Amino acid sequence: MLVYRFLASPRWLGYAALTVAAATVMVLLGLWQLDRYHQRASINARITAGTSATPVPLTDAVPRPAGTPGTTGPAPHADTEWLRVRVTGQFDPSREILVRGRTVEGRVGFEVLTPLVLSDGTAVLVDRGWVPPAESGALAMPSVPPAPPGEQTILGRLRPSESRGGPPKEVNGRLEIRRITPSALAPSMPYPVYNAYISTDQPAPGLTAVAPEKQNALQNAGYVLQWWLLAILTLFGFAYLARKEARGPEPEDLLDDLADSPA
Repeated sequence: MLVYRFLASPRWLGYAALTVAAATVMVLLGLWQLDRYHQRASINARITAGTSATPVPLTDAVPRPAGTPGTTGPAPHADTEWLRVRVTGQFDPSREILVRGRTVEGRVGFEVLTPLVLSDGTAVLVDRGWVPPAESGALAMPSVPPAPPGEQTILGRLRPSESRGGPPKEVNGRLEIRRITPSALAPSMPYPVYNAYISTDQPAPGLTAVAPEKQNALQNAGYVLQWWLLAILTLFGFAYLARKEARGPEPEDLLDDLADSPA
């Protein structure tokens, strides 16, 4: 083992530290991708289970908002995303909002967001479905089927608040937003609002259901293998160079040195 004494030299210790640091970073990146894989696989499992699961009451999945109008309650747990829920109330079409720039089956249009007011005075935002843009152009208002009157029981998938949302803006007589963020919309509403929304699976005629979109978990699994293989190759490369150094120059290298030396 004396031939490996060179590993204790400052130069090789530096090589070793750099190799271990690089391999450690790659292993950690692989663990991060593994966590992402489990998160996405869990979402996909909930989406699949929701197709046949019995809907649960909304209040079992999302904390009820306090009684202050214009505010939202606590956000639901991340594990409730895509859970199938049911809730009963009456639509408030006067507060209906169009969500622009939403794509369904390769077409960009609008999702129709209407508050459903519950018997206790709170409200939950219901995504009633998607409509295509008007034939006269994307800047024109689409034709939106009216929300049904009277008491309605809504079945749908629970969706968490989207990030970076802002208050609604009036465009051609209708309210519009880009992101569905209940906390940003609640101040413009006269009732407490749940901090989540429901994407209905029973759209009215003229509206298209917004189907759940499964995550590409296999891509993350591929990244896990990629990072961990790179970590192994990095360590193997260091071991290979150390072994080559310990063996000394190859015979052909000595012959080349002799040939290159001056006579």
